[in-house]
Amino acid sequence: MRKRGQGEGSIFQRKDGAWVAQVDRGWQNGRRVRETLYAKTRADARAKLTAALKAKRDGLPIFDERRTVAAFLSEWLTAKRASVRPSTWRRYEASVRLHLLPNIGHLRLTQLGPADLQALYADRLAAGLSAMTVRHIHALLHEALGRAEAWGFASRNVARLVQPPRAARHEMSALRPDQARLLIETAHGDRLEALYVLALTTGMREGELLALRWSDVDLDGASIQVRASLQRTDAGYDFAETKTARSRRQISLTRTAIDALRRHRAGQAADRLRVGASWEDMNLVFPNETGRPLDPSNLLRRGFYPLLARAGLPRVRFHDLRHTAASLMLGRGVHPKIVSEMLGHSQIAVTLDLYSHVTPTMQREAATALDMLLSAGSSGT
Repeated sequence: MRKRGQGEGSIFQRKDGAWVAQVDRGWQNGRRVRETLYAKTRADARAKLTAALKAKRDGLPIFDERRTVAAFLSEWLTAKRASVRPSTWRRYEASVRLHLLPNIGHLRLTQLGPADLQALYADRLAAGLSAMTVRHIHALLHEALGRAEAWGFASRNVARLVQPPRAARHEMSALRPDQARLLIETAHGDRLEALYVLALTTGMREGELLALRWSDVDLDGASIQVRASLQRTDAGYDFAETKTARSRRQISLTRTAIDALRRHRAGQAADRLRVGASWEDMNLVFPNETGRPLDPSNLLRRGFYPLLARAGLPRVRFHDLRHTAASLMLGRGVHPKIVSEMLGHSQIAVTLDLYSHVTPTMQREAATALDMLLSAGSSGT
């Protein structure tokens, strides 16, 4: 049998009968690194050598049969960091640290089985996590273990073999039309009146509103462009692109919103004169008192919740203003596709699923309209 060439690795049998495959990984951190794999037969050793050489060519980490789930998840988080938003990565990291490492981190990746994940989910539910949170953990594991399979670290993605708990469907909170009108009336003259009006009339997300710049606003053309979303990072705040192409959208403005924005722009000009050189011009529509990005927690504690209290309204989430906008539009007969485009949903099915509580009313109105049309036609003959 010919001698293997430089970089092709080696296979040999130890005195105890075990087969060993080795691949030279070159110099790393000042020392020569060899990847060593063990097998019961020469054929198994050859298969492992082939996989290790491919991983080396592809620039993948060293395969190690002793690699734990904790070690792999650390590598996966490092690789994942460059491809997701900082807020998303922080959520992944917290899930791994708080829920995965204490429960399955000690297990070898190659030995992780469906029963281990099923036990993990049951343990987290017993600890008080919601079914939806456990489903998020399952989705994270499904993606991470899929990468382990692609890298050759695991023979299968065991998350595919496990059914996550069914999430309970919660009805969202949305203001009634009279409550929405009361909120707008109470907000009149408030420093952030235009913010609340836009939330109720466009359905924009909080991060999208806080990232909005005056260059995105066309008051004469009665429209705005949604291009970014404000995200909290370790270094402060970042203006990240919206998640999808559908999220980057143009929205038509109501007359109420245009009037509120004009008053807001005049008030902001007065703020800039008062602050003087301390104002940091970032061209934001809704900055804080010095022109910097508005802290979402301050928006809630100092602005939104006190506004709800003054109006005598229930303490809903700020995100519920988005639900209110969608419910009001659908309830008034606006086509779901238009509502979906305004909200920036990836597809109309998302809109119809989220606001299914509105569709029965729409169907009744459609049936009544058809009844009137057909009845009028028959009475005229």
